[in-house]
Amino acid sequence: MIYLALFRGINVGGNNKVEMKKLKITFESLGFSHVSTFINSGNVLFEDSLKRKDELTQMIDEAVRKDFQLDVKVIVINSDQLNAICRELPSTWMKNENMRTDVMFLWEKYDRPDVLEKIKITPVDNVKYVPGAVLWNVKGEDYSQSGMMKLMGTDLYRNMTIRNVNTVRKLHQIITNMQG
Repeated sequence: MIYLALFRGINVGGNNKVEMKKLKITFESLGFSHVSTFINSGNVLFEDSLKRKDELTQMIDEAVRKDFQLDVKVIVINSDQLNAICRELPSTWMKNENMRTDVMFLWEKYDRPDVLEKIKITPVDNVKYVPGAVLWNVKGEDYSQSGMMKLMGTDLYRNMTIRNVNTVRKLHQIITNMQG
């Protein structure tokens, strides 16, 4: 099975610096195959056929603590989960000069449809829950009025990791290519 590990807070604002080449070595040392990283924000693709997702998460947490002396959160999703999220992502939702679209990957604590009740959604926001994530879209000119601004600092915010739609689509393309 192909997996994607998404770290929260790696190489953001000069904090929790992790060199991706070293992170790749850490994943290889855990016995994972076909390990690759994508951009500098902690996206690691890998293959493993023996372990459950919760076991993988625990192994990765422990290895990153040991190898980098960092206690950062990681979420692990499999290729089927990413495929399902991308199928629900409207093709018209972009990340460009006119629009902002983010995928907020959720930790188990908040991964349920009623998560939307915990978010201040304003009239300028387009928000959709899919298992494993919240999809958030807003026109660039309306971003300052978006409810996303009120999310920062909340417990929900601390239990997600966010990627822009371009990154998610590229990761999905890489996984699709890995699957042959």
